[in-house]
Amino acid sequence: MQIYIDVDMEKRYIALLLSLIFIASCGGQNSTNSGTAKSVEAKPKRVFAKLLDYRIVAQYPHSADSYTQGLQYVDGVMWEGTGQEGDSHLQTIDLKTGKVNIVASLPDNEFGEGITHYKDRIYQLTWLSHVAHLYDKSGKELRTITFEGEGWGLTTDGERLFLSDGTPIIRIVNPETFATEDTLCVMYDGSPLQHINELEWIDGYIWANVYLTDSIVKINPKTGNVEAYIDLPALRQHLVKNPEAEACNGIAYNAENGHLYVTGKDWNKIFEIEIIY
Repeated sequence: MQIYIDVDMEKRYIALLLSLIFIASCGGQNSTNSGTAKSVEAKPKRVFAKLLDYRIVAQYPHSADSYTQGLQYVDGVMWEGTGQEGDSHLQTIDLKTGKVNIVASLPDNEFGEGITHYKDRIYQLTWLSHVAHLYDKSGKELRTITFEGEGWGLTTDGERLFLSDGTPIIRIVNPETFATEDTLCVMYDGSPLQHINELEWIDGYIWANVYLTDSIVKINPKTGNVEAYIDLPALRQHLVKNPEAEACNGIAYNAENGHLYVTGKDWNKIFEIEIIY
């Protein structure tokens, strides 16, 4: 996987501290959210991740003012959660025009993070505020849910929520209470993988952006092993006069054609790609 350095410095600093904490191993560790949670330990057998190729199917305009933290494609609608204090929103995007429709805004002191659709609801994490916002599909806020630790990425298998916090640990949390029911340690070629960020559930696997890189990994949720990955630095050459573009972040899945939509923080394009197996 390749490293891209120009990123949000505050979050980068915290991510590097987390790397030191988890540098040895994360097998058998529990999430900080619940001392009674079980852990799913990675299998001892070392699994080598396969590098996958891809092709660009289409390119769409994307607001360079959107600090993308979460992306999801549901029933033909592209949803996005953005970050930065005072500029964190839940919004939809018209893929053809790039026009943004803000359906909800977070308080100015909250930094928005990952989003996911669970049944008829939309969840949006915050980074350090220990709060998740719960909306209906019109963007009306139904309630907030408190949780411990940081919030980075969020996805669902239709029954449970999977929450990342920048460490190799993905928490499996209760959709109603956010209590941690289990944890998963992400292993890349036999070592814990740091900076797990935006998440997307695709055909029984968790796909995740790796913060500080332009890579997306495919994680087996039963073992925690990264079985495959794609490297996307070449997408940057298609960005037009976009020097403020930061980390690659945002994964959405189109179940109808099997394609992924990917973008980044302040990128001025969304890319539709087809993975070549």
